[in-house]
Amino acid sequence: MPPDEPGQDKSGAPGAGTGAGETYIEFKQVGQVMRVSAIDAATGTEVVIMGPASASPGDLQKVAVAKLRRRLEQDRQSGES
Repeated sequence: MPPDEPGQDKSGAPGAGTGAGETYIEFKQVGQVMRVSAIDAATGTEVVIMGPASASPGDLQKVAVAKLRRRLEQDRQSGES
């Protein structure tokens, strides 16, 4: 299912800041910890966060997407220098 708006991933969360790109989110439980990966489809940039398995998936996703946005911004700024 395609995103409803540019800059949104397939689950409806805000995208990673690539404009019209998609963000892929992966959840994997490892014991008492949830490992969440956020991947920008356009660049292949991936970030990973870890949080308690009892945390809300939506909250973990927001943190992962925010980290991905920050990484993409840092990459963009370092590319301009």
